[in-house]
Amino acid sequence: MKKVLDYINTNVLVKVASLNSVSVIVKIIAGFLTSKFIAIFIGSEGMALVGNLRNFVGSIQSISILGLYKGVVKYIAQFKKDTVQLSKILSTVFYLGFISTILMSFLVYFKADYINDLIFKEYNNYAYIIQIFAIAIPFYALNMFAFSILNGFSKYKYLIVFNIFGQILGSVITILLIWQEQIDGALIAVVVAESLIFLITVVGIINRRNFIPLIKASNFSLSFAKKLSSYSGMALFSAIILPLIAILIRSYIIDNVGLKEAGFWEAMNRISKYYLLFVTTLLTMYILPRFSEIDNIKDFRKEVFGFYKSIIPIFAVGLIVIYFLRHFIIRIVLTDEFTPVEELFLWQLMGDFIKVLSVVIAYQFLAKRMFWHYIVTEAFSVITLYFTSKILIDEFGVVGANMAYFITNIMYYAIILLIFYSSLFGVLPDKIEER
Repeated sequence: MKKVLDYINTNVLVKVASLNSVSVIVKIIAGFLTSKFIAIFIGSEGMALVGNLRNFVGSIQSISILGLYKGVVKYIAQFKKDTVQLSKILSTVFYLGFISTILMSFLVYFKADYINDLIFKEYNNYAYIIQIFAIAIPFYALNMFAFSILNGFSKYKYLIVFNIFGQILGSVITILLIWQEQIDGALIAVVVAESLIFLITVVGIINRRNFIPLIKASNFSLSFAKKLSSYSGMALFSAIILPLIAILIRSYIIDNVGLKEAGFWEAMNRISKYYLLFVTTLLTMYILPRFSEIDNIKDFRKEVFGFYKSIIPIFAVGLIVIYFLRHFIIRIVLTDEFTPVEELFLWQLMGDFIKVLSVVIAYQFLAKRMFWHYIVTEAFSVITLYFTSKILIDEFGVVGANMAYFITNIMYYAIILLIFYSSLFGVLPDKIEER
């Protein structure tokens, strides 16, 4: 027992994972409660519409902050002891984000009717919800700016506490909105939930006022703006393409299988999103700042295999448990209407396992600004996913989309291993060059 405690105390990754588990459990409970209310009050058809809006919102949110979040984390981690450089990076990101966020808010607000037709087609007119989203965008941007600062300084405890209270606030508001307004309430919750978390993080900003004086218009740096452009390009590519592909696949299911079946696919994606939270938040909070700090092959290899040895076995066991409990999970989280979702679990779980194996290595693209490696591999991934989904949906129905997801992740992982084979298994010069 003492050896286990000593290992936890000396292993930063395990300590972060332990703290993060509390936040993830809260998120999962909150997510399951909101999914249950959606299943009860609006059903599978409504869930499909919520999925389309969620994809659109995620895309616009990333575009509004120019996809700068991970770049900010990287450079704050790198220059956190250099006040001059830190002021330049904070000032540059703040003013870039301010301009882009305001422009995006105006665009979304005044094009609400056009956006409504793209997302919801003939189902209903929810333009007013798009306009609410436009008003909420600046608060989301400020929230992400605060989070990126805390993440770059490795303030894991602050991040986790803010996440916990933010999730509780967001889930309470979501449940109340769904209960009172059904489908309209669910859609409103999608566009405002993440922005409301700013009410929590603003406390952290006030309590850490030493960051605020560093933000000066005179310290805006074109040099840092140029460096951040690589991260912006990578993030914006994913922010635009990935939600678009999800909307296209969901629309293909609606047109060729049915709206209800599209709701089943969305339900599986929601469940997947929640059990993946443990790993994805850990990657963002620990792996990205850590990869940004290290500059040699030995440490990179140590972090990757350390993650594989400490986190992956737990994750694998969790996926196996989820598979055998899928019948009960559906009935607890959703309703009997969603029983067909059971057929989607196997392919989704296998796809998620392979995805995590590849993503932990692929974070090196972001940490070292490997722009074209990132763009080419992501483009290959989304193109493969789209076309294999169409082929397999035609052949097997909605489960074909999950089969395509698994196949795509297998191919992506193979490419990642080819790119990083020498770094992981070969002998190379000690330094890792930043692109």
